[in-house]
Formats: sequence, C-alpha cells, structure tokens
Amino acid sequence: MAVYEVDPRLDARWTALVESHPDSSVFHTLDWLNALERTYRYTPRVFTTTPPGSPLLNGIAFCQVDSWLTGSRLVSLPFSDHCEPLIHGDEDLPELLSHIANQTAGKLRYSEIRPRMMEMSVPNFRVTGRFSFHALDLEPGIDELYSHLHKDSIQRKIQRAGREGVVVEEGRSEKLLNQYYGLLMLTRRRHGVPPQPYRWFRNLTECFGPRLTIYVARLRDRPIASILTLRHKKSIVYKYGCSDAHFHNAGGMPQLFWHVIQQAKSEERTEMDLGRSEEDNPGLIQFKNRLGAKSTTISYWRRSPGVSTETSNHQQNHLRSKVLSRLPDILFRLSGEIFYRHAG
Repeated sequence: MAVYEVDPRLDARWTALVESHPDSSVFHTLDWLNALERTYRYTPRVFTTTPPGSPLLNGIAFCQVDSWLTGSRLVSLPFSDHCEPLIHGDEDLPELLSHIANQTAGKLRYSEIRPRMMEMSVPNFRVTGRFSFHALDLEPGIDELYSHLHKDSIQRKIQRAGREGVVVEEGRSEKLLNQYYGLLMLTRRRHGVPPQPYRWFRNLTECFGPRLTIYVARLRDRPIASILTLRHKKSIVYKYGCSDAHFHNAGGMPQLFWHVIQQAKSEERTEMDLGRSEEDNPGLIQFKNRLGAKSTTISYWRRSPGVSTETSNHQQNHLRSKVLSRLPDILFRLSGEIFYRHAG
C-alpha cells in the first residue's frame, strides 16, 4: 500500500476530512496547526494512503519538532491533549505507522501519537505515558447537569460566588488576554513550571477567532480566575485555566465552569472536553470528577530506535520547581520562551 504526504496548510482535502470525520478534534484543525507553526516554528505533516487528486479518506497529522537541545521528532500533536489518527477501520493504521517509522529511521529520535479512543496494536510502538481524561456529557437538561455537580465543593462555591458578587466577562480582547496571562503567571509560579509564551495565546486568539473565548471571573473588579476554551463542531474544549490562590474561597473557578456549561447548552453543544490530567495530580482529577465528568484513561504511544532511557527524577523536578518559582518575572517568562520551543 502506497503512503503519501500532504501539507495540510496547502491541501484543502485535510480540512474537509477534519470536518467530516467523527473522531476529529479541535487539535486536528488548521487553527491549531497554524498557531503551533507561528509560535514554535513546528512543521505540520500529514500522512495518508489516499493518492493525490482523490478525496482524502484517512490521515495522521504530525508536527516535526526540530531542536538542537532535545532532538528531532514527529509528534501528533504538540501540546494537544489527544489527537486521534483519522482512519476508517484498523487496516490502514499499521501501514501508515510502519511507513512513517521507515521514512524517519535514523533521522528522528522518535515518533509519537496521542489517540483518545484507539487501542494500539502496532509493532514497536510502546506506551510512554498514561493520563486521566475527562469529558462531560452535555446531553442531559441543565437542571440534571447542575444536580451532578458536587454539592459541597462545586454547588456551594457557585452559590458563594453569587453572594460575593463575582461577575464573569468573556471575549477575546487584549484586556482579557492580559488579565488571563497575569493569572497564568501566578498559577504557573505556584506550580513551579514555566509559563507558556504570551505570543502562544495571542496566536491562538488570532488563529481561532470567534471559536476561542477567554472567560475572566472578577471580584470587586479584580481578576481572580480565568479559563480559555476552544470550539469544534459539537464540542467545547476547556484548554487552559488559572487563578489567584488568595481568592479560591470566593468560588471563581466553579462559577466559570458553570457559566461555560450553561453557555455550551445554549449553543447545543453535546460534550465539554476537559482534557487530560497527570495521574499524579489527584486534586485536578477530583475537581473534574466533581463537575460530573466521566473519566477514562488515555495512552501516548511512541516508536523510537532503541529502548527509552528517559526517567523521571522526583528530587530534580522538585528542585527545578523551587528555583523557577523564585525567579523574577522577566526571567520566569524567559524560561517559558526557551522551554516550550524544545518541549513540543
């Protein structure tokens, strides 16, 4: 079986496949690919068994990440929570992945795919990460959705936010983006991890246009929590969230999620994609569970020339987090500018 490569930026067949395939997500879209290219200079590549001139029947989207620090590799797709291979049946997947492996042998450190639903059975691909994934079914009525919210940690916080006078503003303005990023800096510093570059969020905003929304919760005109969502077909995707820990008791974050759930229902969305969570982050997993979301496990699969020697050193990670959290703002932001270009 022949395998072909197409440039999704130039070949309209890719967008047609994304719009028609039932397993496509917001991460398959040109909006996401263009934001990655603008910000990090990652090259998008799609592999398919469909010959030129015919409607695209399948495809696996990758970005090629070329880094002098972390090496070159194919990732499907950088900074996405999941990116299902867009195929029909299982017969095309082994052929496509074998071709990719053969083509990149000796040139790349590895190739990685991040399916949401697919169980892999392809030789030489191994699990390199497992995550909890949450999705909220929006088909029930609004009253039923509210009843599924945890009474103490979600419902009562929403009621508290109402009594405190927390208000929600939404849009894509520069003002909202700046307020969101200020809260992101607080959150990333609290967690001891670098903040994504500001231009990443600006590029997302420009590429997605009205399909991206920033929500900011304010208490007495002070931003206390914010989330960023993306829309694709019948799904609304919660991608990023941040908050000021001094105001957690005011209920800003539960209020934001309930606001988005109600809005998604009014738009006749059928799912809220809450994304992946690290399995060693029980607090985030619990919060998503308490929103009434269903939890599943997703796996990332990688093919590399040899046995992976990558290990996780808890003490080193803890020390790195402590150092990052104490950097002045200008160096803290610079750490993100450097890190994410090589981390994709």
